[in-house]
Amino acid sequence: MKLVSFSVTNYRSIKAAYRLPIGQSTVLIGPNNEGKSNIFRALVAALGVLSNLSRIRIMRGRLRSAYMSNAYDWKKDFPITLQEKNPNGESIFNLEFELTDNEIDEFTAEVKSALNGTLPIQLTLGQKEPGFRVLKKGPGAAALTRKAEDIARFVARRIDINHIPAVRTASSAHQVVNEIVEKELSAVEENEAFQKALAEVAKAQAPVLDQISKSLEETLREFLPNVKKVRVTISQEDRYRALRRSCEIVVDDGTPTLLAHKGDGVQSLAALSLMRHSSEAGASGRNLILAIEEPESHLHPSAIHQLRTVLSEIANKNQVIMTTHCPLFVNRASIKSNILVHKNKAAPAKNVKQIRDILGVRAADNLQHAELVLLVEGDEDRRALEPLLKHYSTDLDSAITQGALGFDSLMGGSNLSYKLSQVREAMCSAHCLLDNDKCGAESVKNAELNGLLTGADSTFTICAGMKESEIEDWYDEALYAPMLQHKYGVSTASPKFKGTAKWTDRLRETFRHQGKQWSDQVEAKVKADVAELVQANPAGALNPHKRSSFDALIGALTNKIKTITISKK
Repeated sequence: MKLVSFSVTNYRSIKAAYRLPIGQSTVLIGPNNEGKSNIFRALVAALGVLSNLSRIRIMRGRLRSAYMSNAYDWKKDFPITLQEKNPNGESIFNLEFELTDNEIDEFTAEVKSALNGTLPIQLTLGQKEPGFRVLKKGPGAAALTRKAEDIARFVARRIDINHIPAVRTASSAHQVVNEIVEKELSAVEENEAFQKALAEVAKAQAPVLDQISKSLEETLREFLPNVKKVRVTISQEDRYRALRRSCEIVVDDGTPTLLAHKGDGVQSLAALSLMRHSSEAGASGRNLILAIEEPESHLHPSAIHQLRTVLSEIANKNQVIMTTHCPLFVNRASIKSNILVHKNKAAPAKNVKQIRDILGVRAADNLQHAELVLLVEGDEDRRALEPLLKHYSTDLDSAITQGALGFDSLMGGSNLSYKLSQVREAMCSAHCLLDNDKCGAESVKNAELNGLLTGADSTFTICAGMKESEIEDWYDEALYAPMLQHKYGVSTASPKFKGTAKWTDRLRETFRHQGKQWSDQVEAKVKADVAELVQANPAGALNPHKRSSFDALIGALTNKIKTITISKK
């Protein structure tokens, strides 16, 4: 059961309803004090009410529970400018859920009504008892409304909300832990051995409580002669609660220390790290929705990259909804899942430029319109790859022409992590093409450790039968051999040009074998000349026996471009 849309009317600064799509990962983006946090908190409040409906009794479409006072305060949450004219005004929350085939069958069995797969619900919260109804049209609408209590419990058993605020101190982390502990320990309370043990505790406490009762009774009678009896008791629920919520958090990172004594960054990460546990625990079979305010708060840039990876993993199983000012948390896989909030109005983003503008992100000139950036090792690689990709793929030709696919040079594989950070901050997706050598492998490994890259984001210039290889190893020798002979007086027929070493190493030995100087400057000039030949003749540039990794690159880029295109629709 997943939330697919949400709208709110008359909540704090939000007076008009905006139907917002909710996906696996939804990001609310916008300047401060323009409504972003109010939309987010409205959603948290509504989901909090729904997830607690199993504890709420419904009478004629009205909810009754002490929980409401925690989720909604009319004096604070109903628009202040409307309160005087409309003292009975209500905030309206519309939530639409999508059910699986199994859940549709379960709904029919439990509620005794048919459903077509979507369940639209409206909550109204005000000074009076809150309202609950199903927003279905047609002849079955009235019947569903009469079954509000059954429907409410059906929903409550299948969703759960975990709200993590922007201010994450040791106490907030402790609260999250307590909630997890309480949730997990509640299952133990059904255990027969646990109940017997608790009965023994109650039995041991009884004489002490009786003695305290008698002592208080005698004391009170001195001032209140009419007092007949005083009893001090501990209810069963209080005894359960005391056992559930009495934990401490000790973090041992070399020295065991209470979390409250750690720094802000560690405390914030401690609270956030519990999301993984919550998501994997599965909220007792319910669909868990993680609502996170400004996940980047208090975190070092490297920790932000790691957290981004964690949130992506969680979003594969559960829904994640967050507010952020950080471009790294923008959902690039689905542009419309980024909700832009400006002047108390909200709408899904249409393109990456809108997101950049609202966040104040300035991309490099060559990346202003790019959705995907291909990072290559040198400028010669970039010059050669553009015509090659355009020649062999119509999809990539279109993406390059329209500016959706951009290129950037690392100026050396060791700069990969730095460049990836820049690309992420420019809110572009990235793919990298690296030489199949030690430097390339180490660069990718470091980027993956820093949460900047996954295995799907890199391609190596691997060539069959070669220990190490680079982009020039893709090219047919016939393309550049005449140029080397004519311009440099070097023949590729030399035995030094044979073997399994990468192209640069073989060419260096070939130059020296034929009495020619070799330096970094000569290498750069030769590579530039070869790239120019590829530009002039991309159709005849590739060696058919060594182009498999080039074809793999085309496949990877095409899939990413298609994913981005779909997400924009």
